[in-house]
Amino acid sequence: MSRPEPVGEGALVWLVPDGFIPERSTGGLESHEAVCVLNASRREARLSLTFYFEDREPVRGEGVVVPAERTRHLRTDRPEEVGGARVPRGVPYAVRVESDVPVVVQHSRMDTGQEALALMTALAHPVGR
Repeated sequence: MSRPEPVGEGALVWLVPDGFIPERSTGGLESHEAVCVLNASRREARLSLTFYFEDREPVRGEGVVVPAERTRHLRTDRPEEVGGARVPRGVPYAVRVESDVPVVVQHSRMDTGQEALALMTALAHPVGR
């Protein structure tokens, strides 16, 4: 039995207003953030990311691909994972994720700046839905 193409599951543009890569890490885990993307469609998704700051110009990343029917967790502290964008630690930021096919975006933060680590995650805000 063939299954229908999941059309429109997600959105083309997502916003995350609260980003902050902690400067400190303790123990064996590194403090970091990730933009988690689910592509449930049968077409690969091509993403561009724009990082916004309070006191500087935006930083853009291009050419990020999420294969069809896959998920990718893009660490914002690793430029090679976010299309070459360099996001500084210890600086508040927001991120806009744009895709050429509908995707779902979640944002996660691992803060190991103290022994009792914290993990925070939130669904991004879809635009135009």
